[in-house]
Amino acid sequence: MEETAAAAAPVPNAATPEPAGDAPSGDASADPAAVGDDEHDSKEVVLRRYFLQEWELVSAILRRIVAAGGDAEPADVHKIRSIMDKYQEEGQLLEPYLENIVLPLMSLVRSKTMELGTGTDELLDIIKPLCIIIYTLVTVCGYKSVIKFFPHQVSDLELGVALLEKCHTISSVTALRQESTGEMETKCVVLLWLYILVLIPFDISTVDTSIATADSVDGAEVVPLVTRILNICKDYLSSSGPMRRISGLLLARLLTRPDMAKAFSSFMEWANEMLLSVTDDFVDQFRSIGIVEALVSIFKIGNRRALYDTVSGAWNDCSVVMKTNVSARSPLLRKFLVKLAQRIALISLPPRSPSWRYKSISNSLGANLSSSTTGEAYSSESSEQVNIDQTDVCLLEDMDVPEIVEEIIDLLLTGLRDSDTIVRWSSAKGIGRITARLTPALSEEVISSILQLFSPGEGDGSWHGGCLALAELARRGLLLPSSFPDVIPVIIKALHYDVRRGPHSIGSHVRDAAAYVCWAFGRAYTNCDMKAVLEQLAPHLLTVACYDREVNCRRAASAAFQENVGRQGTFPHGIDIVNTTDYFALASRSNSYLNVAVSVAQYKKYLYPFADELLCNKITHWEKSLRELAAQALSLLVQYDMDYFGGHALEKLVPCTLSSDLCTRHGATLAAGEVALRLYQLGFTFSTDMQKALSGIVPAIEKARLYRGKGGEIMRSAVSRFISCISIAGISLNEKIKKSLLETLNDNLRHPNAQIQCAAVDALKHFIPTYLVSSGEKIANDIISKYLALLDDPNVAARRGAALALGILPYKFLILKWMPVMNKLCSSCTLEDKPDDPDAEARVNSVRGLISVCETLTAPFDQSSNSGDSVYAYIKDYVMRALFTALDDYAVDNRGDVGSWVREAAMDALERCTFILCRRDIAALRTAPASGHESELSVMEVNSSSSAHQLFDSGIAQDLVAGIAKQAVEKIDKIREIAIKTLQRILYHEEHLIPFIPHRELLEEIIPNSTDLEWAVPTVSYPRLVKLLQVSCYSKSVLSGLVISTGGLQESLKKASTSALVGYLEDSDINTNCEGKSREHLLSCDLLWVLQCYQKCDRVITPTLKVAETIEALFSKKVFLTREGYSEFYSGLVDSVGSELKGSKDFTKLCAGLSILGYISSQLDGTCTKAFTQLLTFLGHRYPKIRKAAADQVYLVLLQNDDLIPSENMDKAQELLAETCWEGDLEEARRKRSQINKMAGFSVATSLKSENQETRITDARNIVTTDENKSYSSLVDFSGY
Repeated sequence: MEETAAAAAPVPNAATPEPAGDAPSGDASADPAAVGDDEHDSKEVVLRRYFLQEWELVSAILRRIVAAGGDAEPADVHKIRSIMDKYQEEGQLLEPYLENIVLPLMSLVRSKTMELGTGTDELLDIIKPLCIIIYTLVTVCGYKSVIKFFPHQVSDLELGVALLEKCHTISSVTALRQESTGEMETKCVVLLWLYILVLIPFDISTVDTSIATADSVDGAEVVPLVTRILNICKDYLSSSGPMRRISGLLLARLLTRPDMAKAFSSFMEWANEMLLSVTDDFVDQFRSIGIVEALVSIFKIGNRRALYDTVSGAWNDCSVVMKTNVSARSPLLRKFLVKLAQRIALISLPPRSPSWRYKSISNSLGANLSSSTTGEAYSSESSEQVNIDQTDVCLLEDMDVPEIVEEIIDLLLTGLRDSDTIVRWSSAKGIGRITARLTPALSEEVISSILQLFSPGEGDGSWHGGCLALAELARRGLLLPSSFPDVIPVIIKALHYDVRRGPHSIGSHVRDAAAYVCWAFGRAYTNCDMKAVLEQLAPHLLTVACYDREVNCRRAASAAFQENVGRQGTFPHGIDIVNTTDYFALASRSNSYLNVAVSVAQYKKYLYPFADELLCNKITHWEKSLRELAAQALSLLVQYDMDYFGGHALEKLVPCTLSSDLCTRHGATLAAGEVALRLYQLGFTFSTDMQKALSGIVPAIEKARLYRGKGGEIMRSAVSRFISCISIAGISLNEKIKKSLLETLNDNLRHPNAQIQCAAVDALKHFIPTYLVSSGEKIANDIISKYLALLDDPNVAARRGAALALGILPYKFLILKWMPVMNKLCSSCTLEDKPDDPDAEARVNSVRGLISVCETLTAPFDQSSNSGDSVYAYIKDYVMRALFTALDDYAVDNRGDVGSWVREAAMDALERCTFILCRRDIAALRTAPASGHESELSVMEVNSSSSAHQLFDSGIAQDLVAGIAKQAVEKIDKIREIAIKTLQRILYHEEHLIPFIPHRELLEEIIPNSTDLEWAVPTVSYPRLVKLLQVSCYSKSVLSGLVISTGGLQESLKKASTSALVGYLEDSDINTNCEGKSREHLLSCDLLWVLQCYQKCDRVITPTLKVAETIEALFSKKVFLTREGYSEFYSGLVDSVGSELKGSKDFTKLCAGLSILGYISSQLDGTCTKAFTQLLTFLGHRYPKIRKAAADQVYLVLLQNDDLIPSENMDKAQELLAETCWEGDLEEARRKRSQINKMAGFSVATSLKSENQETRITDARNIVTTDENKSYSSLVDFSGY
């Protein structure tokens, strides 16, 4: 055997880089400038740079392991593994360092094995961590790169076998790689070590010491050392782990040695026996895979003469196993059987390089391009290469092909139909390898058989396998240009292969493989042979590149086109198209359809294939979104040939709108509308017949009842869009059709689907001005009356649609009944409109409709007029009031805070109303008699004007900013961001300054005119907006929103808002400028205002009371105790808390209130007695948990405030509180409460009064609530626990 162990070992190369710690490149890796350019460098450069940084750590760990004699810490092993795993995709970057890593580790394995021997368990404990590191490198770099640095002395062979036997006795404790303790890795490394050791250039029998010591040696027997290796490897062939593959490689290297004939025969007999006795047991399945994989390796590297005699037996075994159930269930087994079959065929056929193979001029792209300039040489050279020497042909025709090869080719052709890609791919490669050794006639038969895979009755697997086979034949020069007339039509069909399967389709892998065939053609053939082919393929490749549904197919087709353009020389517009259809431009489907395809379609050669693809395939696609995108894409192509699209395209689309297939009629309806609209925009004149055909589409759809059943909703949206398009285009309609289309849109308005409603509203927006405005006031009044009536419809969907429809009515309609319309929309914006059936979406649509009506009515009134004044006055007095009410919509249902939708719409409407009123004010000032000369209105002139004569006055300005600022500090990130951006637009409006905004300078300081700030982030917005608390006109509104965030459930929001509030109180630079009153005093007054204003409103009161944690933090910082007014604040707080807790069942609210009462009671203040009295009342509460919480608070109060109970009763009161079971009997708890009241010197009558009141309530409930557990369960149910 030619290979030797010495030859396999690498010679130290002077060019091999040294470790980074010793090389100058280590300094470059630490250069901050180099690290800073990561995003501009390639992936390889970045990985190399960072591995140079990590090499210091890896090298230090390796030195530590070597110094410790191979004793590696688990943490060190895990660290090296985690570093190496990052290079899975770029393993070649580690190869310069492999010698420095592998050599010392394997030297340790070898030396420890020799030192300790294989009989001790200590050996495995040492080498297992080392083998984990080595095997990690094998998985990253591949075994061929790693084993070059394994020790390979002849004496190591027996040592390695002994170590393998030792490892074979242990089993892995886990199958998880992360939890592996090294058993599997050790076996793999030792097997790889033996893989290189068995290449020794000596007879193994001369190395086996057991033979030298034996009394007699029979030359016919297998060497004992080899037998030991064979036995272990046979066991590993049944494994499901990586040992199976490595043991197969080891067997291949061992059994193909010249001195292993007996061992090879023995193994083949064993393999034959095992394969013929295979059962359905999973162990047999793994063993079969292992045996076949080993045979594949043997037939791959073995000598042809030595293997020729085993061909028949191996093929029989292969064919038998292929027919078993085990093969049917295992794709991996079928893959190896196919590989084995093709290797058997290659052994059966004599190796030759066929003279008939097609050869291109050069493998160099530059050489091809340079030679393309000489057309004559190009053509003659190609013809010389394609022509086959007649003498060689005669010799090849007489070649006798073994029957076994024909059977194997049939097997491979069947493998091309396999259901698994790995089997098809392996079969395709086998077809290519075998065909290279056949005669031209036989190769033509193979190609003919492959082309049969593309018949209509075959499945997607056959088409995919056929494409792979054709690509392999083309790459190897086995597909001659003479076969192009048969092959190219098949490839074109495969490029568009898409078969509908239920709600989806299959075929993307076929299209991808077809693009691969085209790519292979570009690399394999010369320009003169590919010129005509490329003219056929180019339109189809670009069609797939622009319009395929899957991004991988678009990119594959683009790559194939680029390869052909680059290698086939000059091609019309090729470079421009390649630049347009680049890898990243095709990543987005919408960009491919709407931009890339439109750019390519400017060349007439591709326009009509693109249009046909959209008309025939894409607008009838099974995916709804793709049909909609295809309709838009088709309309964008109209600009290149209006006559074609106005004639042929529309004539094809109109009949399709009545197709029985939902996808076809939906896509055709959309496409017809979009094309008609685009033609109108380009100035195309429709013929009378075409207008008649377009106007009859919707009535025909309704007559066919295509709204019913499956797909009815989809068709409704499409019809609405179609009506919108023909309305814009001004297609002529008769009165009957107008009435029919209006009824259709009104029906769609009442549909519960929001998308259908929006589509109908958009259609009405164009339909009414085009066809109904000129019909007279009666039609207008009827339409308005109908929509107003729908606002009171019990169907919520009808209310939603009617509100939107009123908003898009034209001015000529609205001016007839503007006041009833606005009045009804104003009432529909509020929760009080439908208290029995509140609907958030209806209120949102009412707000949007209301502001749209306002803008429509005020558009003509930029100058003063009587009609305009009444409209503007109504907007100021009623519309703004309704919008401010909508801004306080906090409705909640099972979807959450649905009121936030209304508040969001209200903020947008308030902003637009503000601009309406301000424009009117400025217009009025400009038209007023001017003294002096005309000039632009300054800010001071606007603000100095009396607000009494202006629509937008200071009161509205204050309410506007305060209301939006409240939303800017609440708990929903999206609402906060929208509110702040709304204030930003109001403060920095481009056209004119919004007047009368109080404290504008402070607002502009808090909210700068910048887009850099992330307002949705709580830590950014709250520290700024909390400064509004220093302004009295905004502080109450801001605080009422801030408490919801501070007392909310979201921890991060609570932390950010609380921190901002405390920071505001501690900031000494803030000056309130409010009659000398401190910010602490103002905050206390505002807190009391919130408690009083939102009395019994748990949405605000509960989080406000939960802010007790914040208040206690402020108390502990003594921000109130050293300031004025704290007594009034405590008194008001106690009163508010008492009224809120009275009769409350909210557990969270009760606990927060008790916490506040407890803290106030502990202060040495006149209010403490009042708070303590209320706190004692809860000792007799009906809920046991509340009694217990109140007792805890009372006990803490007594520890901190000695003045509440006389000193002689203090110990007794504390003892009573501690020993009483407050969660026990209610009557007992109330008696104990009475005793504490007496100890405190409080009036017993007061206590008895409250107790008797509770008793009367209990008696009124027929004494049913005497069961304490029942009352407690009601609390639990209410609290949500």
